[in-house]
Amino acid sequence: MADAPKELWVRFTRDGTVGFGRLEGDAIAVHSGDMFDRPQPTGETLPLAGTELLAPTAPSKIIALWKNLKGLAEKLKQTPPEEPLYLLKAPSSVVGPDAVVTRPKSYAGRVAFEGELGIVIGKRLKDASVEEAEAGIFGYTCVNDITAGELIDKDPSFAQWARSKSFDGFGAFGPAVATGLDPATLTIRTVLNGSERQNYPVSDMFFLPADLVSRLSHDMTLEPGDLIACGTSTGVGAMKDPENVVEVIIDGVGVLKNTFLA
Repeated sequence: MADAPKELWVRFTRDGTVGFGRLEGDAIAVHSGDMFDRPQPTGETLPLAGTELLAPTAPSKIIALWKNLKGLAEKLKQTPPEEPLYLLKAPSSVVGPDAVVTRPKSYAGRVAFEGELGIVIGKRLKDASVEEAEAGIFGYTCVNDITAGELIDKDPSFAQWARSKSFDGFGAFGPAVATGLDPATLTIRTVLNGSERQNYPVSDMFFLPADLVSRLSHDMTLEPGDLIACGTSTGVGAMKDPENVVEVIIDGVGVLKNTFLA
């Protein structure tokens, strides 16, 4: 939310139980209650090292934007969109930081990384104004919107966007949700096997976060924990090596690191 303090929130698993808390240096200050509604510190801390982090929320839906970056639209010679263009990814595609993603058995084609800014919703929003939408944004996270690109146009009668982006593991995000940030100052970088492939600013978006959330809330009700993947820019590429390490980096948010086994 716009007036939230600058904090990093994570989810973790321990002894088969899911918990959440706030990052404080190299430790997690464990909280109870609702991450989005006055969470309470328990007084317990966990060392970050050795603690398995999950995706920082469990979204009821993931909305993924298409053609929202001016740089990529210009490269593809596309006209600016009049309204947000988007698809829905299956919540079952979600994985968190350090997860290993494997190639789907039903698909043998090209698989691409897409580094993106993720918006995490903090309160129920329906038909929200831009001001209400800005107040309803809990924070921001890193997203790797993994895509089986050759599926999209495989059948000329039906574009398979949802299938191409909804395989298990194709919705990586985390490691944390950062609150209290001005998204206009953020830059998204993507590094594949140690080589930087993407570097673009949020300011290059056609629809900036508060405007985007407002518009989407007029199409569907947004719930706390829902994730909006804001779209990607130039530099998207295939993960061709047998083992591919992808890092999506947003200063102030963190580094989302995942491995894709081709």
